[in-house]
Amino acid sequence: MASSDNSSQSRFEKGYKPPVSTQKEPPGKQHKLPTDAVNDQLPTEDGGYQLYKAASKLVGKKALITGGDSGIGRAVAILYAMEGAESTIVYTPEEEKDAHGTQDLVREKGGKVHLIQADLRSAQTCKSVVEKAIQYMGRINILVLNHGVQMMQESIADITEDQWLNTFNTNIHPFFFLSKYTLPQMKRGDTIITCASVNPYVGRPDLLDYTSTKGAIVAFTRGLSNQQIEHGIRVNAVCPGPIWTPLIPATMTKKAQEEFTSPIGRPGQPSEVATCFVFLASLDSSFISGQSLHPNGGVVVGS
Repeated sequence: MASSDNSSQSRFEKGYKPPVSTQKEPPGKQHKLPTDAVNDQLPTEDGGYQLYKAASKLVGKKALITGGDSGIGRAVAILYAMEGAESTIVYTPEEEKDAHGTQDLVREKGGKVHLIQADLRSAQTCKSVVEKAIQYMGRINILVLNHGVQMMQESIADITEDQWLNTFNTNIHPFFFLSKYTLPQMKRGDTIITCASVNPYVGRPDLLDYTSTKGAIVAFTRGLSNQQIEHGIRVNAVCPGPIWTPLIPATMTKKAQEEFTSPIGRPGQPSEVATCFVFLASLDSSFISGQSLHPNGGVVVGS
């Protein structure tokens, strides 16, 4: 990605640090994420996608994107629209305002997007979501499993049974349900892309339950790929490192936010992860399945 806009580009330079926030209202809200176009010290409202150069890679494709209201999911929806895809995004009731914000941004790019408000923590709801998405778009070529929840706890003793169960019920079980109900109508050349994390590779101690679900997502991705590759359906994962999204100020402590960076010298923008979702959904990755891409700012991890 490149740009002649120096004010936008500086947000991507080494040493950039987002401001510490006290939002603390999970799930994180995109519209409450601080922005500042004057002093150029804060994240861009659009997540950096203004630097992206489209090339008609997804013309005619239909995508179902969970967690598409904000952060990485929003950037994926926008880049998909720029590449010619039609999308349906799923969001929770608390994220209504952000979902409509994503819809507006997609339409600004000339794209078409549908909204489904749903709590994905039940199999029946996941089935209904898939059915509605097919009703809206005719079919699903690309399933993007991106939603998730996290809450920092320093010790396993501080993680309640309810928190542990809710994290698994939110972060991994819907990936199974949505895949199960989407796959019967998928054809050769279609794709499933999961959003995992750098955390299971580094073993982050203060996000034990979240890290565990993300490790499960990597395993699920590999197993499902081995199962579906003979049908020509590719399944891959994206494992982001520190990316500045609404989830960060809503769930992380002041100290964790102050240390939120990467070897490259800054946290990433959502668009810098969304490009991986474009790649994995397009024919550019036609020989890639069962793999994990690591947009993490230079963290070296095992694969």
